[in-house]
Amino acid sequence: MFRPKIPTMPTPTGIVTSPVVEPTEIVQHAPAPIPVAPAAPARPTVQLTPGTALALVGGGTAVVLVVGAVLVSMLLAVAVTAASVAVCALVVRSLIASEHKRR
Repeated sequence: MFRPKIPTMPTPTGIVTSPVVEPTEIVQHAPAPIPVAPAAPARPTVQLTPGTALALVGGGTAVVLVVGAVLVSMLLAVAVTAASVAVCALVVRSLIASEHKRR
């Protein structure tokens, strides 16, 4: 599937033949009339009632709070991981230092 397909070509004979070109007749026709599309109906304008505006504000606030909570939890997870790695590094360093003092 991934191998390139190399076209096969017969061995050249040295004889060059030119293709026969026949003239064609050009006939011009009158262009077809362009149909006129009917006018699109006017779109109704969007009107915000106090209820829909309140729903939009509430939905936007909910999205911001959820995204903020996710980002804060990810930051907290990174901080806890970094602290645990730092504690492990201190313990390993302490064990290595105490081993060198015994010798």
